Amino acid sequence: MADEKKHVYDESKIKTLSSIDHIRLRTGMYIGRIGDGSHYDDGCYILLKEVIDNTIDEFIMGHGREVKITIEGNHVTVRDFGRGIPLGKVIECVSQINTGAKYNDDVFQFSVGLNGVGTKAVNALAKVFTVRSHRDGEFFEATFKQGKLKSENKGTTTEPNGTFVSFEPDPVIFKDSEYNLEYVERRLRHYSYLNAGLRLNLNGKEFVSRKGLMDLVLEDLDKDNSEAIYAPLHYTSKTLEFCFTHTNSRYGETFYSFVNGQYTSDGGTHLSAFREGLLKAVNEYSKGKFDGDDVRECIIGAVAIRLKDPMFESQTKNKLGNTEIRAELVSKVREELLHFFNRNKEIATQILAKVQDTQQLRKELQAVKKLARERSKAITLRIPQLKDCKHHFDKAKGKGKGSMVFICEGQSAAGSITSCRDVNNQAVFVLKGKPLNVWDLKRDIVYKNDEMYNLMRSLDIEDNTNNVRYEKVILATDADVDGLHIRNLMITYFFRFFEQLVHDGHLYVLETPLFRVRNKQETIYCYSEDERDKAAAKLGKSCEITRFKGLGEISPNEFKQFIGKEMRMSQVEYATKPQVNGILTFYMGRNTPERKDYIMENLVVPVED
Repeated sequence: MADEKKHVYDESKIKTLSSIDHIRLRTGMYIGRIGDGSHYDDGCYILLKEVIDNTIDEFIMGHGREVKITIEGNHVTVRDFGRGIPLGKVIECVSQINTGAKYNDDVFQFSVGLNGVGTKAVNALAKVFTVRSHRDGEFFEATFKQGKLKSENKGTTTEPNGTFVSFEPDPVIFKDSEYNLEYVERRLRHYSYLNAGLRLNLNGKEFVSRKGLMDLVLEDLDKDNSEAIYAPLHYTSKTLEFCFTHTNSRYGETFYSFVNGQYTSDGGTHLSAFREGLLKAVNEYSKGKFDGDDVRECIIGAVAIRLKDPMFESQTKNKLGNTEIRAELVSKVREELLHFFNRNKEIATQILAKVQDTQQLRKELQAVKKLARERSKAITLRIPQLKDCKHHFDKAKGKGKGSMVFICEGQSAAGSITSCRDVNNQAVFVLKGKPLNVWDLKRDIVYKNDEMYNLMRSLDIEDNTNNVRYEKVILATDADVDGLHIRNLMITYFFRFFEQLVHDGHLYVLETPLFRVRNKQETIYCYSEDERDKAAAKLGKSCEITRFKGLGEISPNEFKQFIGKEMRMSQVEYATKPQVNGILTFYMGRNTPERKDYIMENLVVPVED
């Protein structure tokens, strides 16, 4: 009877949560991922961003040219020198959802934080949150714990106008979260580029830009040692700013896009409108018919707009959705670029020469594609390296969920997986050896290299990744130096030519045990040295410890459980091209001496007892 009463659905089961409790219970709705601080978009950085956004809004409206930020451990303080929150509304502005001045166009015309949630979420998710507003010789201060007001104070002050906020992410929610100052500095650099003249000070280190987005483009060029074909073209007005140039040392396009100071990593209407306006201007000026890919190949650029009513596709504001601005923005970009081309004939000629060169290369690539397809017909549609499965993934029809392909190195590893796999949903693709490092190579290598071409065909991702044949593409390499190198080479291949596959969450790494610890009664498989030591302590001194050097050493009977229901996988996290370029250029680029010096300087030699 007690159990039956427990599961009855009646009035007593309906709950109404306060806004603070709802934020704490459904944290992901408000700040996206929680994370531990190891990713640029983890929750602790979103909390900081929400507070800094308010200081930026003050600067945009012409109040306060400096922001001071300190981060000590997980304790954060932010002090701006704007107008300060009206003293009688300090508590409401940081604790009551849908309260703020950003609904009033007379006060904030181009604000990011339009939903009245930002600072309230920081307050709700903070262990301790303090806000103090200084206005015309008076101050008001309030302190909260987990979003609940604990104390308030007011009085006179000699400090200049502005707002002070301090907080510490609540360890109950963020657990082992820790700030990486490198990520914070990157965000502050973006703020400085978007707000020329604003001084941002982090722990005594100052970030300030005089040339706006041009400084961002120049920094990106310098970071990868890329040389611009022409001086970056830069346009700025109250509501629109863009800057771009072409290089001869990049593949694809690299764009930074922003709305009201917010970095929109997934782009949106403003970025697609800028691309269309650029294409129209080039075609109109040249009286040609170039494709968008011809114009944007090897381009590095940034575009920022300011809107009164931005609509984002998520609370974390990664993609702009205002479709009504598209036509006007396309026209504006086209018009300004045509003016520039007509005033700067020499640069216009350099741009057209680059576009024509890209068009020619694309035609050559099409010829290579045709040759590769003809060659593949000669060996039929069967791909020797692929051991296929019966069911395939079809996103449009909602079929084949759970299908996967293991990318293995060598026949021994493939043999173990092939003999114990589920033939309905698990396919195997065998690499013949170490794949090619493609980071500095162009797209035609995919068609000239048999292994790269066969893998692309096996996954059916030649034109786009919408038709990918497997829901999960799993890198299954040995846990030794060579295996990790092959894994990195394959990740580079996908990031270089099939970035969308990673973006859509299809790429994984298979985790396999490093050790087997067993005695006559029990066998324990361990994925780290720490797990090995605990297993050995559990099974006693007489236990046998085996170190697996490669997947081929694991018998099929053992391997079956590692690719079954209890399979351990790590998803390869997506990073935008601007984020990933520097990392992959350093580790996979043609800078061997620089890497060697880095290794020698950071090499840790174990000391023997």
